[in-house]
Amino acid sequence: MNGLFAFTYNCLEIKIYMMNIKSIGTVVLFAATLIWSGCTTPGCTDPNAENYESVADSDDGSCEYSGDVMFWYGGAVSKEMEYYYTTPLSFYVDGQIVGSTAANQFWNGAPNCGDNASITVSKNLGGATSLAFDYEVIDDYGDTWWTGTINFVANTCTSLELTL
Repeated sequence: MNGLFAFTYNCLEIKIYMMNIKSIGTVVLFAATLIWSGCTTPGCTDPNAENYESVADSDDGSCEYSGDVMFWYGGAVSKEMEYYYTTPLSFYVDGQIVGSTAANQFWNGAPNCGDNASITVSKNLGGATSLAFDYEVIDDYGDTWWTGTINFVANTCTSLELTL
């Protein structure tokens, strides 16, 4: 029986060479080689990513991130909107409505992301750690009060105070 037999066990490649030497009788000669094949586990290796894989030791580019932005305004802005009889405000990010609130709902300081009555927006950033999106805030008359661009940063809640 002559031949090469190979198999892998725990990232170790084992090759066994077998040869039958008939001139000496029935003697089988084995020669073995061991080769460390450098086994890797591909996946997302960034612990800041949403899909981090602790067992991955080879980054395959699959990391996914998200970021938050929280819009707010203070009492002076609320009073100014009240002067113009503005009541509901609609918030848009990237052309999509993301929330609405009454114009008389204001804060004396920046609320925390996700606080009750705050407008907090989460965006999937894909494989990027930051992305810029356009925003717009419109009242019930169709008037635009604020417009601009805001940067969403991975694993961060950015606070944006709307001022006049």
